[in-house]
Amino acid sequence: MDSTDLLVPGGRDVRATLDEPEDTDPTAIVVACPPHPQHGGHRGDQRLVAASEALTAQGVACLRFDYGDWDEGYGEREDARNAVRWARDRYDRVGAFGFSFGGAMAALASASVDPRPDAVSLLAPASRLADDLDAAEALGDLDVPVQVFYGTRDDTADWEPAVEAVRDIGGEVVELEADHFFIGRHDRIGERVGAFFVDSLGR
Repeated sequence: MDSTDLLVPGGRDVRATLDEPEDTDPTAIVVACPPHPQHGGHRGDQRLVAASEALTAQGVACLRFDYGDWDEGYGEREDARNAVRWARDRYDRVGAFGFSFGGAMAALASASVDPRPDAVSLLAPASRLADDLDAAEALGDLDVPVQVFYGTRDDTADWEPAVEAVRDIGGEVVELEADHFFIGRHDRIGERVGAFFVDSLGR
C-alpha cells in the first residue's frame, strides 16, 4: 500500500496517515480511530494497521489519525468528526472503525456528524465515557451497517452495553476467544473488518 502523512483540517493539531492501494484509485475509505491517547494509543496501533492492510489489499483506503491534545473525549470526538468530514470530501463512501476508546469515538462521531458514515465497525469499544459521551446510546441512533467485536476474556473495556446496542439494531456481533488486546488475532480481525467494509461500502 501507499502511505502519505497529512494534517486533518480543523481547530486542533490532528496528524494522520492515509493508506491507499498501490494499483487502483479507491472510491471508498475507512477512518480508523486509535485507542486512548493517555494510555499510548496512536495511529500506529497494531489493530488499526492490520485493518488498514486488509482494507487496502481489497481496494479500500484507510485514514489512521492521532488525536489532538487531550480534551476528556470531547475534542477527540471532534477530531474523529473532522477526519470523517475530510474523507467525505474526497471519497464517495466512508466507513468508521475504532478500537477501545477509539471504538467509542467512532460511534460518537458517526452518530453526530453530517453526513454520517455509511458503515461502522467497532473493536472492544468503551461503552460510555461521560453522561453526554455515551457510545452505546449513540449506536441506537445509527441506521447504517454496524459491526462489533468483543473478546470473551476482555475485562478492560466496558464493552457489554455497546455490544447489546449493536444486537438491538441488528448489527453483526463477532465473538473472539481473546482479551482486550486480541494478541494473535490481529490478522483475523483485519480480515473480518475488511470483508465487512467491502460488503458495506464496495471498493
